[in-house]
Amino acid sequence: MEEANIQRFPVLRSVYGGLTKSERRIADYIANHAGIVMEQTVADLAAQTESSEITISRFCKKLGCSGLKELKVMLAARLSTAPQKDFHDIASGDGGSDVASKIFANISEGLQDTLSLLDYEALDRAAAMVLAANRVYVFGFGNSATVCADMETRFLRLGLAIRAESDSHMQVTEAALMTEGDVVIAVSHSGATKELLQSVRAAKKAGAGIIVITSHGRSLLAEEADICLCGMGREVQYTSEAGASRLIHMAIGDVLYTRIAMQERSVFRGNMEKMRKEIGKKRQF
Repeated sequence: MEEANIQRFPVLRSVYGGLTKSERRIADYIANHAGIVMEQTVADLAAQTESSEITISRFCKKLGCSGLKELKVMLAARLSTAPQKDFHDIASGDGGSDVASKIFANISEGLQDTLSLLDYEALDRAAAMVLAANRVYVFGFGNSATVCADMETRFLRLGLAIRAESDSHMQVTEAALMTEGDVVIAVSHSGATKELLQSVRAAKKAGAGIIVITSHGRSLLAEEADICLCGMGREVQYTSEAGASRLIHMAIGDVLYTRIAMQERSVFRGNMEKMRKEIGKKRQF
């Protein structure tokens, strides 16, 4: 696989981890020959990728397309945009300036990729679900736990009953005791963490609504979601696996927070005024 070419197509990158071997072969071919694919039929694509027409159809559906025709429209929109910059990986001889510029560039481009990938109707449905919830729980581990903590801090300002939890035992205990009207926001770069899947499945069984923020839209975790918000960064060597994605998932949380605040303007303003007043008192000591 030519990684740099896959990087150019967010929709391919978002599902790549959940594809079968034959489907990955199709994704690789499309990423490396996007212009040629625009002129091919389903039979042509099947022949070039040593797969069947049924596999091509299944692959298109995994990308959220009804068929090859719709996939071509998606590819055309991507190809018609400004020329894509190359993926900026870090080499062992890079200096501080090189490292900083590459990391910043990948985060910036990852945000733009996510902007083109986000389902905005799903985002508004998620905002409505959170706003109507009795209690909100934000579950995640590792780097994703920092996203959860940030969301807890932000959403508290809206007066929501929210709790971030990164301990697996506490997660599954809370999940088992949830009821209808509760909501879980599960954050995971890979969407494959077993402990998180157990907690989410327990919460779903108890009747809670499930919102997933992940980098892999076809992951096991995404399949458990009522609403899935997908966004990913362009990961580089020498950084943690989900370094860029962590910031991008945090940005998705910020958009979700803002959409809720827009619907509860008076509550938001009142809470912010109360917070500023109390913080102002602390400065007097």
